[in-house]
Amino acid sequence: MASRRHRSLLFVSVFLAVWAWNVAATDVKGKTNVGQLSVAEVEERLQDCPLVQALNSHKVSSNPTTSSITSQIFAFLFPGSPAVNALLATLYISGPPNFLLALCPPNIDPSSLSVMVAFAVGGLLGDTLFHLLPEIFLGEDEHDKVKFVMVEPNKNLLLGVAILVGFVTFVAMDKGLRIATGGEGGHDHSHGHGKVEEKEGLGKSSGAELKVSEDSLRARKTAANGITPPPTPQPEPAREISASVKLGGYLNLIADFTHNITDGLALSSSFYASPTIGATTTVAVFFHEIPHEVGDFALLIQSGFSKRAAMGAQFVTAVGAFLGTCIGIAVQEFGGNSNSGEAQGPGLWGTSLQWGDMLLPFTAGTFLYVGTVAVIPELLETGPDKGMELRKTAMQFAAMFAGAGIMLAISWS
Repeated sequence: MASRRHRSLLFVSVFLAVWAWNVAATDVKGKTNVGQLSVAEVEERLQDCPLVQALNSHKVSSNPTTSSITSQIFAFLFPGSPAVNALLATLYISGPPNFLLALCPPNIDPSSLSVMVAFAVGGLLGDTLFHLLPEIFLGEDEHDKVKFVMVEPNKNLLLGVAILVGFVTFVAMDKGLRIATGGEGGHDHSHGHGKVEEKEGLGKSSGAELKVSEDSLRARKTAANGITPPPTPQPEPAREISASVKLGGYLNLIADFTHNITDGLALSSSFYASPTIGATTTVAVFFHEIPHEVGDFALLIQSGFSKRAAMGAQFVTAVGAFLGTCIGIAVQEFGGNSNSGEAQGPGLWGTSLQWGDMLLPFTAGTFLYVGTVAVIPELLETGPDKGMELRKTAMQFAAMFAGAGIMLAISWS
């Protein structure tokens, strides 16, 4: 009887031990799976929390849905998937600015575009500061959901590295072009080497006019019976283009092609981040492309291109934007994105970041360079007429604030 009781106690003890072991193993396994959840999966599970659901209801009730004119326009222009919208945006920024070149006179002065350039600077910096950087570090707000930011040890550091890489990439490209052209200027909006050649051209034409005047005066002195014959028209001498300026024109086309690739990367990464970020980035790039294309068009004319050849060259460089967009789409589709919900396990260097997440900060770095280093020196140039320079400066600042204000208004609404 005692042995039977001992066997029963032993059986119960073994059963309890096995049950406790299974419970502990299940608990440990659950904790391990939580550590392997992606950011999107964590966000999805948080939405099931009663407190979060109450916060969502409060957010919707306190911020009723309103469809602004801007959102309706964006929805009409970009009705498809992120890949389709990125290709449409590339078409929008590549087509109209190039067609506008048909209305530009061949002798346009790039320096006359300073107010338009200032407007583009405001748009680029506004898009970077109001849209791209908040999206990179915090994510985009949603109307019907409260969102939480998961702080990771090295995630922000890698995002900062990507911004720096984008900035330094343009520094290296600009520096390489300056070395290739003998220090006469890089790929910026000021096109300083074009201005120098223009001055040389003016000097040559002035000398030709002086020679014509001397010939006419000599003819008047030798005229018979005191009758002054009309001056003989002299054929206008063809303006000679130096080899260095021609080289600068071709190198500018290469730089323009490369720059358009980064524009395509910017558009694709922005639309994969969110439709709003993609639309605002398209607006900023469009503002930037108009003075950019006109300035490059003027430089090509000064480099010896005909108007038709310069327009054709600009259309060829626009292919770079589509190439960059396709590269960006491929990186997003095959490289992964932490917000897609498909990324499993750790990402880059133990963080939740995927390769697709690095394109948007790279874009921000390029925009920071274009909006500051590549353009600001031109806006700082001044002439001897103080009154005219003050009026010009006021117009430039007004245009810059207008560009940034448009980006802020889009973001605010």
